[in-house]
Amino acid sequence: MSTLRKRGPTIRDVARMAEVSTATVSKFMNGSQRFSADVEARVSKAVKELEWSLNPMARGIMTGQTGNVGIVLLDIRNPHFTSMVKGAARGAAAAKLNLIVADAAETRAPELAVLKALARRVDGLIVSARLPGPIIDALFASKTPVVFYGGPSPRPGYHSVCCDNYMAGRMLGSHLRDRGFRKISYVGFPIAQWSAERWRGVQDAFEGVDAFFKEYQAAAPVTEEGERLASMVMLSGDMPDAVVAFNDLMALGLVAEARALGVKVPGQVAIAGFDNTAYGRLQNPSLTSVDMMSEAVGELAMQRLTEVIQGTPASHGNVLTSRLVVRESTSPDSRVNPY
Repeated sequence: MSTLRKRGPTIRDVARMAEVSTATVSKFMNGSQRFSADVEARVSKAVKELEWSLNPMARGIMTGQTGNVGIVLLDIRNPHFTSMVKGAARGAAAAKLNLIVADAAETRAPELAVLKALARRVDGLIVSARLPGPIIDALFASKTPVVFYGGPSPRPGYHSVCCDNYMAGRMLGSHLRDRGFRKISYVGFPIAQWSAERWRGVQDAFEGVDAFFKEYQAAAPVTEEGERLASMVMLSGDMPDAVVAFNDLMALGLVAEARALGVKVPGQVAIAGFDNTAYGRLQNPSLTSVDMMSEAVGELAMQRLTEVIQGTPASHGNVLTSRLVVRESTSPDSRVNPY
């Protein structure tokens, strides 16, 4: 025997109980118009008693907004980006918005299609500041509200939330300098403009100190690239006594392959990264890393995006303070040939 599902309350039911028009209910619920205290009290009472809420689709028709916001990640497998989503989701929930997540998968070609499709479904987007220029131009042309993460906005007048990559690198470089490391190699990711900023910060921390630097370039900021480059970095000629990687994933690949090559970490070479992901904390040896405030960046970026959508934007650039987390992988105590 089938049963009919009970019909939920409608805007007409609310209007009838409050003795007002449906237009009055709609305007009051959307906050687009104020009414007398008596009218607002009657509508509020009717909404509460009927347990009614404005249908999101109907709200979109009336306000021109979907109630959805999006965040485009560069690689959903990277814990740095999933932590950003956690922060963004918290911000979206506070603003009563639905968060849609898209993964660009660290590839170049699909990004434009991903962004165009997503822009049609959301009221605003959080995207990486290192997206290619043509893609950013297309995004601006769509008039979609945008907040950037990872680095300063690539265009004046747009909002961004990030850490200072140069200062993050300098912080890590100072740590290595103070612990006596003098032969420093860097495994960077040149596609990201802040890779060079991090490397410059590391080197500048050694100003006035006799140190040797060498740079290697990865094709992608992933664990497999750290593994692929490990033998080249550690076994070709003069072995460095410390290796800095663009991010934790590459650093973890270096640590894993060092073990396979018979290179002791940190006994023969120290290894450090950026992002302070949970994987680094659980690694053996645990990984020294610079915390780039992933979760806080996501949450603040969502707050800024909400302000832009509402037409009440605050400052254009928010730079958070990164934090050095020192762990076993840069310990000087077990080094075989300390300076």
